[in-house]
Amino acid sequence: MSVEITTLPSGLRIATERMAHLETASLGVFIGAGSRHERANEHGLSHLLEHMAFKGTRRRTARDIAEEIETAGGDLNAATSTEHTAYYAHVLAADVPLALDILADILTESTFDSVELEREKGVILQEIGAVEDAPDDLVFELLNATAFPDQPIGRPILGTKERVSGFGREAISTYLDSHYRTGVTVIGAAGAVDHAVICAEAERCFGRLSSQGIETKTAPARYQGGDTRLRRRLEQAHVAIGFEGTSYAHEDFYAMQIFASAVGGGMSSRLFQEVREARGLAYTIHAFHWGYSDTGVFGFYAATSAKDIGELLPVALDCLGQAAMNLSDAEIRRAKAQMKVSLFAALESPGARCEQIARQLMAFDRVLTRDEIVAAIDRLEVAQIRAAGARALRSPPAVAAIGPVAKAFTPERIASRLRGI
Repeated sequence: MSVEITTLPSGLRIATERMAHLETASLGVFIGAGSRHERANEHGLSHLLEHMAFKGTRRRTARDIAEEIETAGGDLNAATSTEHTAYYAHVLAADVPLALDILADILTESTFDSVELEREKGVILQEIGAVEDAPDDLVFELLNATAFPDQPIGRPILGTKERVSGFGREAISTYLDSHYRTGVTVIGAAGAVDHAVICAEAERCFGRLSSQGIETKTAPARYQGGDTRLRRRLEQAHVAIGFEGTSYAHEDFYAMQIFASAVGGGMSSRLFQEVREARGLAYTIHAFHWGYSDTGVFGFYAATSAKDIGELLPVALDCLGQAAMNLSDAEIRRAKAQMKVSLFAALESPGARCEQIARQLMAFDRVLTRDEIVAAIDRLEVAQIRAAGARALRSPPAVAAIGPVAKAFTPERIASRLRGI
């Protein structure tokens, strides 16, 4: 397998990988604009635009879009993240031109009908409500907002009920015209694909995608930490503790990924073994590391009873602190193996591979090879991984907690517990 990359005269980039023996193709249009690129009065527009893209164009109604792709046996989807918005299709090889035509149609010819807009705003308001009703989701939104207060990167992707309710057709059109442009767009494809055919179809279909727009660079993120908690009458306390991580372009990124996996990425990890297996203090506990373009967040999440939270937190923090000093070779080998399995699994899935090559091209202006990534993982030594974890744990803690959380530690108490690392 090898990746082919072409930049069209418009500035639109195409990245494809043909995967032998597959009969289907995954395609995606990836835009370098997400919730982080919104101004305060645009908060929620990235996600609303993603929803409205499927609600009718000058050539197709919303029903036409659904029926046309599904008559071919395919499917469409989309997702908005902090730094990107993506529109996906999965079809048989012969229907790649159809998929590209539909994707181009929804991104360049959407009408944003007022009736559909009001209906879809109602759907998003329900989506926001669903998050507010799900503490295991909401706690991560609170953690991000606590880590990056008063910054676009810390705002929830869905927006707020008040802001979403007030958006009109003009706001959506203006945002699209400003942010959806060829220079920040990549078309990725993997599976039963022909690079030359996709380039030709993309040049034909996406001719209306503008090369003009506003600069999408954002102000550097400023990790700060802090404390946010919502007292609710729940059976469990949901707690997420965060520290400053690294960007996906930082030299310590893989070290932080491995550290997070070793301390809380599986059933053999320290957090799982000590907190759940040895002490029975939680059903769910895991560590994570999110990498953005210029920053990151490392931390752990646990759900436990009100009576156990006071015991769980010191145990979990001690697991992290001790890991930064004495992670073993065996633990590192397991974590590295888990990372490699995730990498190889992506190489075997056309959908995952399509997204992977497009996002890498957007992030690094090239696609990383499998051997390059494996080599970067393999050459990391135990001391480097411990040091990366220790640096994260010395940063100001961010605390997000929901439920009966009176016994949740403050950032000051967390920092005190980790002092000396």
